[in-house]
Amino acid sequence: MKYASLLKIVSPFLLILALLPSTLVQTGCANIIPPTGGPRDSLPPKLVTVNPHDSSRNFNGKKIVMEFNEFVQLDNVQENLLVSPVPKINPIVDSKLRTVTVTIKDTLQPNTTYTIDFGKAIKDINEGNVLKDFKYLFTTGDHLDSLSVTGKVIVAETGKTDSTLIVMLHRNGDDSAVIKEKPRYVARVDANGNYAFKNLPADSFSLYALKDEGGQRRYLSNSQLFAFADERVMPGLSPKPITLYAYTEKDDTSATKTKANKPAPPAARPAAKPANGKKSDKPVHLQIETNLTGNDLDLLSQLELRFGAPLKTFDSTKLILANDKNEPLSNYRFIRDTSNKKITVSYAWTENTPYKLILDKSFATDSAGNDIGKNDTVSFRTKKQSEYGLVRLRLINLDFKKNPVLQFVVSDQVKFAYPMTGKEFNAKLFPPGEYDLRILYDDNKNGIWDSGAFFKHRHQPEKVLPISRKLTVKANWDNIIDITL
Repeated sequence: MKYASLLKIVSPFLLILALLPSTLVQTGCANIIPPTGGPRDSLPPKLVTVNPHDSSRNFNGKKIVMEFNEFVQLDNVQENLLVSPVPKINPIVDSKLRTVTVTIKDTLQPNTTYTIDFGKAIKDINEGNVLKDFKYLFTTGDHLDSLSVTGKVIVAETGKTDSTLIVMLHRNGDDSAVIKEKPRYVARVDANGNYAFKNLPADSFSLYALKDEGGQRRYLSNSQLFAFADERVMPGLSPKPITLYAYTEKDDTSATKTKANKPAPPAARPAAKPANGKKSDKPVHLQIETNLTGNDLDLLSQLELRFGAPLKTFDSTKLILANDKNEPLSNYRFIRDTSNKKITVSYAWTENTPYKLILDKSFATDSAGNDIGKNDTVSFRTKKQSEYGLVRLRLINLDFKKNPVLQFVVSDQVKFAYPMTGKEFNAKLFPPGEYDLRILYDDNKNGIWDSGAFFKHRHQPEKVLPISRKLTVKANWDNIIDITL
């Protein structure tokens, strides 16, 4: 009787096991999956307590202890830390677990408001989330200074901004102070070029900006980006933002400048190459390069011969421009530049046409009497018109009082520049490519951007307005665009 009752209970249980999927009962082959964590921590550390408290008055301590809600670490403290007013000795900043400690090493000045700007120095340990633009404020007096100076820094040659620049306030009004002394106050430039000095006293300052790669906070070389305000600024009395235009001072004879209406020269190509790279006892010959791309001549250029040394003699009768049948042409001329290192062959070229320039070996010599060694021929073909695009730009709201020059820029280098006397730019033949566009306000009407000069003449650089829209010129295509400035 008991056996029968037990069978009634067990049999249904066995039936249920038989119906279950095999994967539920074969536990020996199961994959063990660890529990997934929560979402990635993307929050920066948060300040919990600070002693003394932020914005303390009558501060006379030597340490500031900050506690955060998670473990923190420091990154490039000396590069990130800005203390204003600038101390003679920077404070020491240490971190341990959740705590950051600032030890003041300099003698604090009486009745002075100090700001410690950590920049991007503090971040959490686990994910590296940065506590950006974290500042601590205190005063050695009984009130906090509250005046400010704000503005923007623009790189004059490009019209762009540079967030690696710093802005400085000097109490000393002498021009030499920016070289000899550290500033009184320092501020950063953000990604949009903006800067802000806060908690300033009522005083008068000289205002500068520069690229401070060495951390000296001084103007040490004219290769540094540098900017200056024309007049002293007074916090509270200069409510409008002050724009500074940074420049790198350039020599007037700089070879990097590109004149208006003239494209930057294409990469040169050697007309003849030695058989191998080994040294030889053969006589040294006058080296020639051309501005051909491959064997093609740009229809927008003239043929150029460039020499490795200045020419002492040049005989144009020993150069012949001919067609592909070696028949001499006419109405061409040779132009010798003032450096005696370039000869330009000027001719009304026909598109998609082969030419030859026949060179007698004695057509030119350098100061050592070297010639090209043997008679030679430069064979080339002009490009097709279909390899160029038509460009027609209409510039709306262009200010002609500022002598605008339209610049076509490739890889931050001015490729072409054209003074604008009307609101339309038209070019029947224009090299294909992608161009950035800028408007240069050409104060002296020389067609090129001119840098400022602080110590010599104390004049500002010429300004450039970038155009946000890129221009993509397609070959054999009408590229017609309206641009509103």
